[in-house]
Parts: sequence; structure tokens; C-alpha cells
Amino acid sequence: MGVRHLLWVVVAISWLCLQARVLHSLEDPVCNSSDSEALLDLMSNFESPVDGWGLNVSANCCDWQGVVCESSSSLGPRDRPSSSGRVVELVLTSKKLAGNLSDSFGKLDQLKFLNLSHNFLRSTLPESLLHLPNLQVLNLSCNKFSGPVPKSASLPSLRVFDISKNSFNGSLPVWICANSTGIQVLNLAFNCFSDVIPPGLGNCSSLQNLSLAKNSLTGGISEDILTLGQLVQLSLQENSFSGPLDLRIGNLTKLVQLEMSTNRFTGSIPDVFQKMKKLQYFIAHANCFTGPIPSSLSNLPSLRVLTLFNNSLTGRIGLNCSSLSSLEILDLGSNNFGGPFPEDLPNCRQLQKVNLARNKFTTPIPQSFKNFSSLAYLSISNMSLSNISSALGILQHCSNLTVLVLTLNYFDEELPGDASLSFPKLEVLMMARSRLRGSMPRWVRGCTRLQLLDLSGNRLGGTIPSWIGDFQSLFYLDLSKNSFVGEIPKEITGLPALIHRNMSISVPSHVFPIFRPRNMNSGVLKYKRFTSFPSTVDLGGNSLDGSIWPEFRNLKDVRILVLSYNLLSGSIPDSLSEMSNLETLNLSYNHLSGSIPTSLVRLTFLSKFSVAHNNLSGPIPTGGQFSTFPSSSFEGTKLCGDHCAPCPANHSHPGSANYSKNHSKSSDHAMSDRNLGMIIGLAFGMAIGITLGATRIGDSCLRVITRFCNHPKSC
Repeated sequence: MGVRHLLWVVVAISWLCLQARVLHSLEDPVCNSSDSEALLDLMSNFESPVDGWGLNVSANCCDWQGVVCESSSSLGPRDRPSSSGRVVELVLTSKKLAGNLSDSFGKLDQLKFLNLSHNFLRSTLPESLLHLPNLQVLNLSCNKFSGPVPKSASLPSLRVFDISKNSFNGSLPVWICANSTGIQVLNLAFNCFSDVIPPGLGNCSSLQNLSLAKNSLTGGISEDILTLGQLVQLSLQENSFSGPLDLRIGNLTKLVQLEMSTNRFTGSIPDVFQKMKKLQYFIAHANCFTGPIPSSLSNLPSLRVLTLFNNSLTGRIGLNCSSLSSLEILDLGSNNFGGPFPEDLPNCRQLQKVNLARNKFTTPIPQSFKNFSSLAYLSISNMSLSNISSALGILQHCSNLTVLVLTLNYFDEELPGDASLSFPKLEVLMMARSRLRGSMPRWVRGCTRLQLLDLSGNRLGGTIPSWIGDFQSLFYLDLSKNSFVGEIPKEITGLPALIHRNMSISVPSHVFPIFRPRNMNSGVLKYKRFTSFPSTVDLGGNSLDGSIWPEFRNLKDVRILVLSYNLLSGSIPDSLSEMSNLETLNLSYNHLSGSIPTSLVRLTFLSKFSVAHNNLSGPIPTGGQFSTFPSSSFEGTKLCGDHCAPCPANHSHPGSANYSKNHSKSSDHAMSDRNLGMIIGLAFGMAIGITLGATRIGDSCLRVITRFCNHPKSC
């Protein structure tokens, strides 16, 4: 009885599941024919089919990938009969779609959500797309659309409008607000909109997020924007806005983020921030602001990020850290602040990143910084500070210090080598271009987490210690323009992060710009974060001797290798061709001899190359990237070839044009000699056959000779 009872239970459950499946299938909407035609027409405008679309996949377009339907019974009395399903969502992000959008969008009159972002769609927008009465979210960001936005737009249900990162131009399409009064997100950033902001944005009274960044807009902040009391985020950066900042900016009391960097705003920053009690991010670097930091900004408890670098601000830095209880990032670099070094900063208990570079403080780092336990990033470069021994003695007490930039300070001082100095968490150390004296400091050896070390442009001497190979995470090493002597430590060729880069600096400096000199160029490169630095070994401009280690082949991830202006001798190792990611190779101004290995043509990423002013001779390799290098890359040598004097006929590398020509000639001579020998041998054999009376054999030999003469290569 127990088994029979259990069997009936199983049958009953199975029947119920089957009925549920049937009922569910009956509820699944069948795509409305008009919507189906619209989608098929949309697909026909793409240059390649959409995966998961088409009648070969399903006759019901509601089953197609990225398409969501609702049965018309749930859509209200204006809709089609209850048997049809209407397309309400269309999501085709990152599908590599290319082509135009068709006017068939007008048929999708129940569409609520459209996301075609991160594709390669181009041309202008069809007007029908901007006349969908139920559309709430429109995201066309990260495509290649161009032209003006149609002015006839009518999207009464719209909440999100994102056409950022395209090439739209003309006037800013503020007419979107005319009948989309409920819009909350308007993202027009990274386009080509120009001129002043026309009137009309004030109609978007519910707007919370407005981004106009990276266009070509001019004039001041429009009065309409200053009336948008619901704004939470306002992004105006990288335009050509100018003039003073309107005092009414303080009326935007719900702002959390205000970004207006890289414009031409002038005058003082208005003292109106006491009303903006929710403001967390004020980012206004790279403008023309003058005067002091306003008191209301220096006392704003909600403020987390304050970046004002590259302005013309003056006065003392008088932040009230007892009020700035949330401040995490402070960037006041490249201004005209003066007076004593700000002593109160350690009292900002959440402050982690500080950039004070390129200012004019009159005192060194204060003793109060010994208590700066939250500090992780500090840049005080280019300030003409003095007493490096005191600075390092103080900063070693910052227990969480990860990034330390002291470049262009402490000129001509002795770099302390005291091994008792300790920076156990340091990952980035930059002390470049200061003419510091001494040798490689022993305390650096204790910085076992170092990933980036730049001591270039000093007067450090002695040998480069072998313990440089102990840094398991070091991916950027610049010891150039010093006075180091001796051989290149072989341990460098075993640095793990240069063999296979796998790094992540704990405190990425996404807010602060970072500069480093160009290799083989007089300019500088700008990076937004330390992790953008290319894997580098730069030992140029020293007095290093010996040879170049063949083991450099191990450094598969190195992008830049500079050994120029040294006393290196011997040949260029053929194994350098195994540094497969190399982009810059500079071996100029040494005593290298021999020839350039032809295997270097395999370095397909190599864009900068120089072996100038060495004792090299022989032909310059041809092929690969070598045809792109200037003649200056080979001057001051005895090399020959395309970039220098022509090579003698008997002095060519395999792979060179002369070698191919000479090799072809010698091969032809060898072939001729071989053919003549074979003919003589065959004739001699035929003569013997005839002499012996072997007529058949003689005829056979005659046929062989005839065939050989007519088709010599077949033999």
C-alpha cells in the first residue's frame, strides 16, 4: 500500500506540473505582427545579423534575445487584442552592432525601455525614435551617432535620456524638456555640442542628474540650471565655460556632486557652500579661479573630495579639519598658496590622499604629520623644500603611507641611507630630478611592496645593489641620469612583475594627474593613475659597463627598455627579440659592437628604437618595424642599409635586399653548375650504354636528357 500511495503522489505532482507548464505557455504573449515587422526591418539595417533574432530562430519575436513582451491585456484599453504581445523592452548592449537605425521604431508604440549602448551604430537618429509615447528609458551611449538631435522630439513618459559618447553636434537639445517634464537623468556628455546653453532646461524640473561634460559649450552656467532644485549631480567639466561662478549655485541645495573642471571660470569661488549640506564632491581643477578657499567650503562636514589643482588660488590653506570630518581626498596642487606648511591636516581623520605640489610654502613638513595615520598618498613635489632627512624621519611614522612623491625638492642634499628608516607599506616612491647625492639608500630595501621606483635625475653613485631583484612587485624602475657604475645587476632580469605583470596599487590616484618624462623625447607623458605607467627598466645616463645580459629575454612584459648613455660593450643579444611586448628599445651612446640581430624584426610592437653612436657594423635588418625608424636611430655607427650608406655586395644580412639579390645570383650559378654536371653525367652514361649495345637504355637516357633540358627545374 505504501508504494502504491507514493506512486499516486508522484503521478499527481507530475500532472500538476504539466498543467502549470501548459497554463504558463498559454500566458506567454505571441509577438504582435506589427512589432515583429518592425524588429525585422530594424535588423535589416544592421550590417550583420543579430544573434538570437530572425524567423529561423522563432516565429514569435517575443522569444528573441534581448526582447521582452507583455500581453496586450495588461496594457490598457488602447492596445491590440489580448492574443498579441507587445514589445516593451529591447536590450542589445555590446553586441557589435553596426549600421543605421530605421524609422520602424515608430511601430513599437508600447516600448518602455530601449538600450542599444556600446555598439557601432552610426548616422543620425530617426525622428520616429523620439516619438514613442511610452518610452521611459532611452540609452544610446557609446556609439557613433552624429548630426543634430531632431527638434521634434516628443517623449512624454521619458525618465532617462542618455546619448553620451557619440558625435552629436549642433545646439544642446534642451527641447527634450519641453514635454518630458518628468525626466530625471539627462546625459549629453562626450559629444560635439557647441555654443551657449539655450533656454529650456528649466522645464526639466524633476532633473536629478545632468551631465554636459566634454563638449564645446561656451558662456556661463545658464540661469535655467540654477533653478533645478532637485539636482543631485551636475557635470560640466571639459567645456569652454567662462566668467565668474554665479552666486546662485548655492541654491542647488540637494547637490551631492558638482564637477566643473577644465573650463575657463574666473574670479573667486563664491562663499555659498553653507547651504549645500549634502555636497560630497567639489571638483573644479584646471580653471582660472583666484583668491582663497571660501570659508563655507573649508568647513563643510559632508565634503569627501575637494580638488582645486591648477588654478591661481592664493593665501594660506586654512582648512577646519574639526568640521571636515568626511574629507578623504584633497588636491590643491599647482596653485599659489603660501605661508607655512598646513599643520592641521592630520586632524582630518578620514583624509587619505593629499596633493600639495607646486605651491610656495615657507616651512618644511611639520612634526604634526607624525600623527597622520590615515595618510596613504602624499605628493609634495616641485616645492623647493629642504631638509630631506627630517622629512623622511617624520613621514616614516605615517603608518599607512603607500604613495610618496617628493620629486623636484631637496636640491643637492645628501639622500640619507640610514637603514633604520622604515616604510613597510610603500608601493610608489618618486624622488626624481633633485640632484640628490649619495648611493642607493639601504632603507629602500625594506620597502618590499614597491611597485614603482623613480630615482632618476639625481647624482646617486656607486653600484646598483643586487637586492634590487628582491622586489617581487616592481614593474617600473627608473634610475636614469645618475652616476651609477659597474655592471647591470643580473637580478633585474628576474623581477617577477616584469616577467608577468600582475599588480594593483592599493591607492590608485584616479583624481591626481601624474607626469613622467617621455623616453627619447623632451616632452612629458600624463597619466591618470599609477597603474597606467608602462612596465619600464630605464638605466640610461649612468656609467654602467659590462655587457647586456642575454637573460633580459625573461622580461616578457617590459614595454620600455632604456640603456643609453652608458659604457656598455659587447654585442646586442639576439635574445632581446624574445621581449615580445617591447615598445621602446634605446641602446644608443654605448660601446656596443657587432651587428644588429636580424631577429629584432620580430618585435612587432616596437615603435621607438635607437642604437646610434655605437661601434656597430654590418647591414641594418629589413622588415618588421625597422622601415619605420628614422635615420637618426643609426647615426654614429658603421651600419649600412636603407637608413645609411648602401651595403657592399658581399656584406649583407639574411633578410636584407642585397642579401636576397646576391643569394639569388649565387644560387643561379650553383644551379647552372649542378645542371651542367648532371647533363655530362647523363651523356656519359648514354655513351656507355651505346658502347655496350644497350639501345633501349640509350633511348631512355636520351629521353631523360631531352626532358631535363626542356624543364630543368623539374629535375
